[in-house]
Amino acid sequence: MSTLPVYRWRLAPDGLATRRQLRAIGLRPGGQDVVAQIERPRRRRGPLVAYLYRIDRARPVRPMTARRAAALAKANAARRRCPTCRRDAGYVIPTSLGMCVPCADTPRHAAA
Repeated sequence: MSTLPVYRWRLAPDGLATRRQLRAIGLRPGGQDVVAQIERPRRRRGPLVAYLYRIDRARPVRPMTARRAAALAKANAARRRCPTCRRDAGYVIPTSLGMCVPCADTPRHAAA
């Protein structure tokens, strides 16, 4: 098993990019394997690691279709709907609460 080449922060060679960098230029990894990684040192913790992909093997981002957009909108709406009061909270319901903040603050739910 071979190990990946490791580059220091901002010293990766041309032709390699992270997922975010690929997305910014309208590309995606497209099933290719990671070819290298970059590490950004931190003072009291382990380094931040980002994986690099070859730009020449990247594929274009798939276009958003009407059906995909509808499915995404439906999923996001479900994340905003409170299961207790059945209202759209206007924000994503925190998984730690399991309900909208006003419902979580009521006395009958606070004891549960």
